[in-house]
Amino acid sequence: MSFEDLKRYIAAQYDIFDVEESLFSPRYNIAPSQQVVTIINDGKKYRLGTLKWGLVPPFATDEKIGYALINAKAETIINKPSFRTSFEKRRCLILADGFYEWEKTDQGKLPHRFVMQNQTVFAMAGVWSAYTKSDGTKLYTCAIITTRANSIMAPYHDRMPVIIDEAEQKAWLTPTAETAQLVALMKPYDPSKMKQYRVATAVNNPFLDAPHLADPLKE
Repeated sequence: MSFEDLKRYIAAQYDIFDVEESLFSPRYNIAPSQQVVTIINDGKKYRLGTLKWGLVPPFATDEKIGYALINAKAETIINKPSFRTSFEKRRCLILADGFYEWEKTDQGKLPHRFVMQNQTVFAMAGVWSAYTKSDGTKLYTCAIITTRANSIMAPYHDRMPVIIDEAEQKAWLTPTAETAQLVALMKPYDPSKMKQYRVATAVNNPFLDAPHLADPLKE
């Protein structure tokens, strides 16, 4: 996802035109605890920014809990104390142009990259939280919501991120949205709009982040 791709996407979807390039630099191997590009609705307007991946609830006693709360299951998010309030009041969209999943084989875990058929930016459903650290500063974090796999994902994993169609994104971010409406949005994404391909196992190293990691594997 280039900076220009991001600018075009958020301008078309949210009428946000003033984007600082310093906010965003292309990433090719984002891992939990790192910053992800997100959209929220603060009750008055849409806002673009970054959140740390790994949700830390306001009541947490240790911010390291975020390492265990990188994903929230769509089927249980309403009832889980760690996610419930964020689901009700602090929903977000995490923007990306692809994500990785690993196939378990006798040769080890083989990485695949999942993208849209048209290679465009897409939005994953998430929840966010504000945590007050011991020194009084705020830590803003998020988790990605997952659902059961569609037919593109199923050969590799039984879960996938909830991807929200462009026409439904504003409904997801609406602070007053009804629970039933939100639950209906947390469904497997249309597999006809997606594709996948193998990538090199170099992406298994979370310390590597370079454009070639997203390239199709050369047989």
